[in-house]
Amino acid sequence: MLAGMTRRLAEVAKRVGMSEATVSRVLNGRRGVSESTRNAVLTALDALGYERPTRLHRDRARLIGLVFPDLHNPIFPAFAEVVGGALAQQGFTSVLCTRTSGGLQEADYVDLMLAQHVSGVVFAGGAYADEDASHEHYGRILERRLPAVLVNASVGHLGFSQVSCDDVTAAEMAAGHLRALGHERVGMVLGPPDHMPSRRKLETFATYARVHGMEFGDHLVEHAMFSMEGGQAAAARLVRRGVTGLICGSDLLALGAVRAARREGLAVPRDVSVIGYDDSAMMNRTDPPLTTVRQPIEAMGRAAVDLLVAQIDTAALPGGELLFDPELVVRASTAPAAPRAIPA
Repeated sequence: MLAGMTRRLAEVAKRVGMSEATVSRVLNGRRGVSESTRNAVLTALDALGYERPTRLHRDRARLIGLVFPDLHNPIFPAFAEVVGGALAQQGFTSVLCTRTSGGLQEADYVDLMLAQHVSGVVFAGGAYADEDASHEHYGRILERRLPAVLVNASVGHLGFSQVSCDDVTAAEMAAGHLRALGHERVGMVLGPPDHMPSRRKLETFATYARVHGMEFGDHLVEHAMFSMEGGQAAAARLVRRGVTGLICGSDLLALGAVRAARREGLAVPRDVSVIGYDDSAMMNRTDPPLTTVRQPIEAMGRAAVDLLVAQIDTAALPGGELLFDPELVVRASTAPAAPRAIPA
């Protein structure tokens, strides 16, 4: 194979009248090559009957796929705006792909991205974060050596570059805030049981509660889909068990928790304190304004783009996870704990 590659380099270099080093830079997708030189090499490659390297198919050098679960959760449009803007500054065009009921799913979009020969893909909120989901389509990305970055807590065996908000710090911040306010019976409303960021938060809170003498057990944890309706149903069960504080895995879950408390005849934060996660758009204008743990979306989005572009430039696919510190944003949905009767 090495002899074949050397012969191809020599033939193409001879045809276009350039050095083999220049041809190699073009074929490996390196920067610092003029568009005219690139076009001349690719034309010679076609004329000699050689297949272009996957990374150099038409339009691939300019397109980046952004694969998100939906746009209902305001954190995803915010993240798409940051990533899309950062990509545009580097000369790339982003293509937004979102899952819809009865429409294309994440695996379908992966096949579409591969067929369109995109330069890379940024995933957020994908199946990579769910232990029990199918991960076969990620294998196809690795086989094609397509640069890709995952946002927030992948299952351990995939091997992609990752950018994540530190779930351990986030859970400790939320728990510490409620504990400082005198809450001892705190419940958690999280995503599905196999969702890795939710697992991290749950494991952290379990440890925190044990160390600081706070009550903890399965009866104080509810899982739900990431929606306001899911949060409402899950929080209602916890409120009936006498919790005075709720730590939620997203702002949408937290808004559902506020609604659940009110449906039970309780006030937020007088009777139940609620903490969200993300600090997505408009959380400072809800009723009450939501205390939440903010993800540094701007920094995370730009880091994801930097990682992706570095992969495109070097043709290397490093793994590892960059962790970013969250920030506790205290608003009006949390207050000192009020005594509540615990149901028998």
